[in-house]
Amino acid sequence: MIKLSKDKIVNLLILLALGALLFTPIGFQFKVLVNKIFSFNPTQLEQEDSITLTNYNWQLTDANGDIANLLDFKNKVVVINIWATWCPPCVAEIPEFQKLYADYKNKVSFLFIAQDEKIKVDNFLAKKGFGLPVYYQNSKAPKALESKSIPKTFVISKNGQLVIAETGVANWNGTVTRNLLDKLIAED
Repeated sequence: MIKLSKDKIVNLLILLALGALLFTPIGFQFKVLVNKIFSFNPTQLEQEDSITLTNYNWQLTDANGDIANLLDFKNKVVVINIWATWCPPCVAEIPEFQKLYADYKNKVSFLFIAQDEKIKVDNFLAKKGFGLPVYYQNSKAPKALESKSIPKTFVISKNGQLVIAETGVANWNGTVTRNLLDKLIAED
């Protein structure tokens, strides 16, 4: 019979707990929770850092299979979120985006660009009870909207100015975001 010291047992339990947090669905939910806790308001770009979108040509397909293009949303306030179901920070943002979308869907165009297969996205949204306008890329994003990491969220004014280009998790349903959207909606 193998005798284990108290220290070895404690170390083994710690390793098992870490393994559960890192490599099981429990770990994924833990990462989502941590991301929610540490999400802050998105940061508005400084005037000198902001650019105006000149290329709106980005071919997309919506959840119903209909073809769309970012050109269809020109001269509107647009929120674009690039996300995936396997990304804990992305999943952490979705409930706040759902609340924001519920209040602003008739005033702001929302495009949630999924990086997964459609069936995975459909199952995820149905399981969680989310009803967001999901799109899939048919062409490369315009250079100003390219992203090497997710989640990546852009807020674009009616005149095409990138107002927010946020990488990572953020609290999208906060007062800061709502005040900014109200301001952008009111602009001519």
